Amino acid sequence: MKKVLLFGTFDGVHAGHRNLFEQAKSLGEEVFVVVARDTTVEKVKNRTPNNTEDIRLQDVLKQPEIADARLGVTDGDKYAVIGEYAPDIILLGYDQKVFTNGIITTIEKYDLQTQIVRAESYMPDKYKSSLLSQSL
Repeated sequence: MKKVLLFGTFDGVHAGHRNLFEQAKSLGEEVFVVVARDTTVEKVKNRTPNNTEDIRLQDVLKQPEIADARLGVTDGDKYAVIGEYAPDIILLGYDQKVFTNGIITTIEKYDLQTQIVRAESYMPDKYKSSLLSQSL
């Protein structure tokens, strides 16, 4: 059974996120998501998310394509989850750049054959979290 792993903030699940989840599901039978912690979002995006990490996690877990989701770590190795899930595929968002540099090293560290795939964008001029948060 193929496993797909996603990472992201998912601050207000919108059509772009749902499309990402559908793309992930088309690549494997089980889709797992790591939802960024509030403190991580603040550090990376220099703003607090609109929704708390617990709400964002629950919103992701409600999506039919998702087998399981969990919060990321605040201390320690942010990439250890790759070793724990041992995914066949890591699906990165079409514009995802944060925390992508250590992925290949982690895959090698755990001696995995994980493929890294970049998702196709879905109406990025309309469904991008940073644009949607500006309209709130």
